[in-house]
Amino acid sequence: MHAQSFPSATPPGWIRVVAVIAGIFGLMTLFSGGSVLFGPQQARAAAGNYLPFVVWFNFLAGFAYVAAAAGIWLGRDWARGLAWAIALATAAVAMVFVVQVLRGQAYEARTVGALALRFAIWAGIAVALGTGRRAP
Repeated sequence: MHAQSFPSATPPGWIRVVAVIAGIFGLMTLFSGGSVLFGPQQARAAAGNYLPFVVWFNFLAGFAYVAAAAGIWLGRDWARGLAWAIALATAAVAMVFVVQVLRGQAYEARTVGALALRFAIWAGIAVALGTGRRAP
């Protein structure tokens, strides 16, 4: 079975830039999340009042970011769906985060910005990939 690709055999240059950015973002996410989850106590202390489910989600999502980056680089159609899945999953985690904060859970303000940034990046990538979609 042949994997379906974006319209042209060679993805446009901007697609490659998006893939590199997504890949770097994924590796950075794996490093930062992994440092808090598996690193020394100093890393957890530096993270402050983090919510473990957010850190676990971000860490695991880092693998999806890298996979999406590879799919984008290769021009695979499934990368668009994965980008949307990442954006929507991030939005869902953000909603649960908000509920926890409203219930009085201690949190770091930077988590709000980080979740918003992650959602914006992946929704933007998904929308950008959708602009080159083939007509059915």
